[in-house]
Amino acid sequence: MSITLARLTREFLDRPGLSKNTRDSYEFTLMPLLKEYGRWSVEIISRQELCDYLNHLTHICLTTHHRHQAIIQALFNFAVEQGYLSNNPIAGLKRRKLDPEKGEYGTDEVIRYLTPEQLTVLYKLVATDLRMNALVRLLHRTGARISELLALDLESVDQRCRKFQVVGKGNKQRWCFYSDDAASALEKYLLYERHPLCSALFTAEQPLTGKVSRLQRFSHE
Repeated sequence: MSITLARLTREFLDRPGLSKNTRDSYEFTLMPLLKEYGRWSVEIISRQELCDYLNHLTHICLTTHHRHQAIIQALFNFAVEQGYLSNNPIAGLKRRKLDPEKGEYGTDEVIRYLTPEQLTVLYKLVATDLRMNALVRLLHRTGARISELLALDLESVDQRCRKFQVVGKGNKQRWCFYSDDAASALEKYLLYERHPLCSALFTAEQPLTGKVSRLQRFSHE
């Protein structure tokens, strides 16, 4: 039974059990493919044509490229399940590899860093903001993620030993140690700017209500 790629996609998206967000995401991802091959019968779309299509997606990042490939592969798996195809033309296709020239690196490699000159400029920019100065220096000196620092309570920080414990990815705990300059910046922030009525290490006061709460990553204070 012959069916166009556009018709197959509609059946794929109309499957029961898909949430609206998932359906919309799949549809958005498949639209460029449909512009190229939507009128084609799925029986004549070859592995080479799909590989060429994926190889031309040079404007998207690696994870998005992997997502495109996974959704297209799921689409053609669906075609096989429905009896429209005897096999998936891109079954077993390897995912695109990392391209360091595009700034893509593995998780164990340095993705990007600031030069000493850039760090000097950064420290000058935050020098007059005690909270930001403490936050930036702790980020730089400990290697902790911003989300990990903002989740800390004051009592979690051992100021004498200059260390604190964070819970990272995979719910794994690790110790972070900080330097003299970070300790000095943190001490000044705690003395002059931190709000004492909140347990969080980094606090924020809402300008309109005066409510004090934990500093959020995207706070506009």
